[in-house]
Amino acid sequence: MSHLKFFQILLCALFCSLGQAQQVSQEQLDTFLNTLAQQDKFMGTLQVSRNGQKIYGTQYGFANLETKVPATENTLYRVGSISKTFTAVLILKAMEEGKLSLSQALDAYFPSIPNAEKITVAHMLNHHSGIHNFTNGPGFMEWRTQPKTEQEMVQIIAAGGSDFAPGTQAAYSNSNYVLLSYLLQQVYQQPYALILQEKILTPLHLQHTQFGDTTLPEEKKTRSYTYQISWQPVADTHYTIPMGAGGILMSAPDLVKFIEALFQGKLLSKTSLETMLTQTDGYGMGIFEAELFHKKAYTHDGKIDGFNAFYYYFPEEKTTYALLSNAENYDLGQVNQAVLAYTFGEPFDLPTLPTYTVTKEDLAPYLGVYGSTESSLVIKVTHEGNHLLAQPEGQQIYPMDAVAKDQFKHYKSGVTLEFDPSQGSMTMKQGTQNIHFTKR
Repeated sequence: MSHLKFFQILLCALFCSLGQAQQVSQEQLDTFLNTLAQQDKFMGTLQVSRNGQKIYGTQYGFANLETKVPATENTLYRVGSISKTFTAVLILKAMEEGKLSLSQALDAYFPSIPNAEKITVAHMLNHHSGIHNFTNGPGFMEWRTQPKTEQEMVQIIAAGGSDFAPGTQAAYSNSNYVLLSYLLQQVYQQPYALILQEKILTPLHLQHTQFGDTTLPEEKKTRSYTYQISWQPVADTHYTIPMGAGGILMSAPDLVKFIEALFQGKLLSKTSLETMLTQTDGYGMGIFEAELFHKKAYTHDGKIDGFNAFYYYFPEEKTTYALLSNAENYDLGQVNQAVLAYTFGEPFDLPTLPTYTVTKEDLAPYLGVYGSTESSLVIKVTHEGNHLLAQPEGQQIYPMDAVAKDQFKHYKSGVTLEFDPSQGSMTMKQGTQNIHFTKR
């Protein structure tokens, strides 16, 4: 729901050819992941399975820092938009049961939605509806923690209007899957949580998956965190807002089991699964197609509050990977890449995380406001204790890690700031880009 503006992540670097890199051993992977945890870069649980058998799995950090509850294999994490894969399966099961068709129009259920008479169930499943994404609407971050009724959410979504004519293009919108959740409740005359339980969780024996967290005592709830000098708790979005677009909690092993069952034909017919996987303008129905290490994969990710979630399924290799996190101060794409490189025996240079000790006195020469003739970006450099902080004008503060003399890095984005105090200058480096700044 939030994105870095200051440090635009260079996604082209992910899953690319790595030249003379070496294969990754399990010991090297364990060391890399342990280093991330020890340096406050990551907390979470991950698992890899091949042919239904676990081949790698581990967990780091805490489910709840305040109560010191450690993360375990069965810790429940909010999986955000991975919930959409579940909701798409439920819609297709309802279609198989004759309760709806993919071609029927939305106006039969929600006539107040703009263009409802032209929007089909299929349009919503593969993000071709044009319905505006309500999480991009004004004030969302202020009201996201409060419960909402179906009537309230439909009104909010309707007020957002339409971004384009249905079926003419594609744009990701959480609104689609909130409405699909309500549609399921109408056709089954049951709450979404009960539909999910009866159609997926019980048949697959997923005992560590649920919708919403109201049944969990406070001390057992997994909290999410953001990093600002130290881990800070993030308030939970109320599950009644994302519904089947982002309201599911589950463990990593349960996510692996669900994805395996989906591709083994345990949830949908072959025809329905093919319909779900068909990509139109880059969108399947609650699932995307990708190519990693020259291998075809199906995937979805999720981000809600401080939680992040990923799954990848490789049909040829019958391999499933899931990572669930409640705290990240690092580019998790690098974590995914490292684990999958190990899984497939692919060459990969594991990132290093050098450390360099500085005092608040050492930071004094770097402090100030920096401008550039090469960019409109203005960056204020301050400190808190012995931590250097960089704040682009009008944006959030980014804590920087000292990695060498005069060098500081923001690992999540891969940005390095190199200072030359004698010249009052600073260079911002990311990938092959270098932008030079001078102190004002």
